Amino acid sequence: MPDHILSPDTQIVLLLCGRFGRERDGANPLTDLEYNRLALWLKEQGMRPANLLEGDGPHLLVKNGLPVPESRLQALLGRGTALALAVESWASKGLWVLSRSDKQYPSRLRGRKKPAPPILYGVGDARLLSDGGLAIVGSRDADDEALDFCLTVARACAKQEIQVVSGGARGIDAEATVGALEADGNAVCVLPGGLAQAATRGKYSSPIQEGRLVLVSPYDPGSGFNVGHAMQRNRHIYALADHGLVVSSSAGTGGTWSGAVEALKHGELVFVRSQGQKIPRGNHDLEKMGALTFPEDPWTNLAETLLQAAKKSVLQEQLLQDHFVDEQRGEADERDDVSPCKTAYDAVLPTLLAHLKRPLESKALAELLDTNTKQTQAWLTKAVQEEKVKKLSNPVRYVADSRGP
Repeated sequence: MPDHILSPDTQIVLLLCGRFGRERDGANPLTDLEYNRLALWLKEQGMRPANLLEGDGPHLLVKNGLPVPESRLQALLGRGTALALAVESWASKGLWVLSRSDKQYPSRLRGRKKPAPPILYGVGDARLLSDGGLAIVGSRDADDEALDFCLTVARACAKQEIQVVSGGARGIDAEATVGALEADGNAVCVLPGGLAQAATRGKYSSPIQEGRLVLVSPYDPGSGFNVGHAMQRNRHIYALADHGLVVSSSAGTGGTWSGAVEALKHGELVFVRSQGQKIPRGNHDLEKMGALTFPEDPWTNLAETLLQAAKKSVLQEQLLQDHFVDEQRGEADERDDVSPCKTAYDAVLPTLLAHLKRPLESKALAELLDTNTKQTQAWLTKAVQEEKVKKLSNPVRYVADSRGP
């Protein structure tokens, strides 16, 4: 577990990005995007964050190309007293702080398509952040059937020593955490705010002390609930797990839906509950976008079952991708001169075919391609005409035609 002594780099990152209590005067802390630009600039100068207050570091702040105004950086770096008071308050609640420069910062958040949060606040054993597990997410207003399913899966995970990762919100998230902890399992909660308050709740004290629960958040420990933060933290839930399970999701809206869609776009393995009397439409739509059906009970070896399902999915994708690569090479060999893509259709076709390794409706494909349904339908019509895509019926879906033209 990290101690309360901050590394020099972490102190600087906190001064630049942290919010301390109710201070309202002075410069606004850097956003994640602003800090990432500054971090890249520091790397180009051969510097670390701590160097900003060491040796010739302060003089470099006037150097050309600095992505943040020097006056703003100086104001932020001058908040040493406020930082000391904030750290003392966090430490009294058992909180720790990690920056990306710290060795204990979870590797699962590094190397993602989007930069890792500059700062992580937490309470509990930070080593749990590297243990993976199953992310269990879902609606705040899930019905009893979904909640019972969630509780059963969480207990099965605990018994089989599979860690549960969730978001701590009421509904599915809270039920998943409770189910795992009550069955003597481990859990990770990625909070969108309110860490300082959550850290003092009685229901969390025992599992935290026993090293079975860690609460973590990339946001100010004193902040309240924020819809934007709740949406953004979903990617961290999936990143800290090996697989994701969507128990209950609305269709086309809400944090559960947006988090799952983003995970699918980034190639994450996402499972959905598809057994039961009241399966939400969102679950079915996620399946059409490439999510996998969660295996049926009994889960005698859930980790192995999920691993095999993941391997099968990856193998199918690789075989299809190999086919397209071979096909494109063959077409290139038949031409003396290979010209670059002349249209948007030519440019998007490889991505379109990769998404269509499983049958998808045009609306689901449009969401994955981040374009409108009308444009996607035009591309699909052309791909069908070229016999690169096959159109299925009842319901209408599209799938890559492995036979080719």
